[in-house]
Amino acid sequence: LPADRTTEIGQLISSYLGREKNLEDHTIHLLFSANRWEHVPMMKEKLHQGVTVVVDRYAFSGVAFTSAKGNFCLDWCKQPDVGLPKPDLILFLQLNPEEAAERGNFGHERYETSSFQEKVLQSFCCLMEDKTLNWKTVDASKSIEDLHREIRSIAEETMQEVQNKPLGELWK
Repeated sequence: LPADRTTEIGQLISSYLGREKNLEDHTIHLLFSANRWEHVPMMKEKLHQGVTVVVDRYAFSGVAFTSAKGNFCLDWCKQPDVGLPKPDLILFLQLNPEEAAERGNFGHERYETSSFQEKVLQSFCCLMEDKTLNWKTVDASKSIEDLHREIRSIAEETMQEVQNKPLGELWK
């Protein structure tokens, strides 16, 4: 589940990221959160059915990106996402900014500048200090095969550990 750009909110987000539309910083942060909340009923339904849900980015990304803008504190950025389903595992794929910039399409969307990405990384480091969440850092410079193997192993281990655990709520 990446950010869903097919809903009306998602289309606004897409046009903002593509630099077609300008939105005030508070507004875009809240729109990203609203886009996540749009999916909560479906996510909960799938989770209650025993389906493993994998989300690309999620609330942590929104908090890290908005707080990197400088005029936002982490606590304000977290508030719209308080109560979202709490993930059992958060994988942080770490890649140095120079290597990330060499990958395909870097720089096409808003926020894809090396200086801004450094600030985002600092925000992620602050978020990773929260020991109530299960953060795992993975070296993303490995080959796709090795990276896949490591992620699969961590995911399978986590699924075993949490299979009878109730669904939690984020930041509550």
